[in-house]
Amino acid sequence: MILRLALLSLALAPAAGAFELELPVDCTLGETCFVQNYFDHDPTAATADPFCGPLTYDGHDGTDIAIPTLADMAAGVTVRAAAAGTVRATRDGLPDNARFPAGQDCGNGLAITHPDGWETQYCHLKQGSILVTQGQTVAAGDPLGQIGLSGNTEFPHLHLSVRKGGAELDPFAPDATATCGTAGPDLWQPDIAYLAGGIAGIGLSPAIPAFDAIKAGTTAPVTPASPAMVVWAHLFGARQGDEITLSITGPQGGVIADTVMIDRTQARSFRAIGKKARGAWPAGGYSATALLMRGGVELDRATLTVTLP
Repeated sequence: MILRLALLSLALAPAAGAFELELPVDCTLGETCFVQNYFDHDPTAATADPFCGPLTYDGHDGTDIAIPTLADMAAGVTVRAAAAGTVRATRDGLPDNARFPAGQDCGNGLAITHPDGWETQYCHLKQGSILVTQGQTVAAGDPLGQIGLSGNTEFPHLHLSVRKGGAELDPFAPDATATCGTAGPDLWQPDIAYLAGGIAGIGLSPAIPAFDAIKAGTTAPVTPASPAMVVWAHLFGARQGDEITLSITGPQGGVIADTVMIDRTQARSFRAIGKKARGAWPAGGYSATALLMRGGVELDRATLTVTLP
């Protein structure tokens, strides 16, 4: 079982009658998916997400809703229409996780036109997953395809672009100026909370895993014969000065616990601690916990329980 609690900063609801968007991914933000990158609101070479945080990159003009691992992508995560409209164009057939052709940064994807000059675009979908065709009418929530790794991307996610009259807008702050922190009403209905970073995954392994294995979802499980027991936490949006407390408890009490200071701000990272075995690990239940703190306030928490025979 995994339990997560995230620090939430709620935006104001959109005005009555305004263009509204539903979450375009079949997932639960803060649990099975998260916003990796928001719209960049700094017009200089520096960056700032709409809430003046670092969860963006220079010139980013959309919202990246990410899933934790390649295994999640392989299992299939549905992308849905954020609002009712008409499919303007689609593209499919580009391979996932391969060099993208020039001019096809979006990879497999589609665009939907909506009344009053609004448009949404959905990028990086899985090869062969697109379910709609040009000219088709869709309702909000209709399935469009699946999250993939096509086009210009390094991790499985949906890049959602929102436009009004051809201009790119931030759905978290459509009326904002170029300066962050001037969000005002958003376009989400119901509201989508701002996640200022958190824990994308937690695991117990027989050794410190390679980060590629964590991102792929292929870390080895602990067994009674494991040479060590390691708890790891996969982090997104961790900032310099954050603290991550990792611990393991077993059938005979505490196994290991330690607090690690985050030494630099990173989009994705992981931290791990472990203890070598002294013979076989006792049979019974083991609980791993990760607690991410920022400025003395709990930002996120994750727990995992496993039973050894």
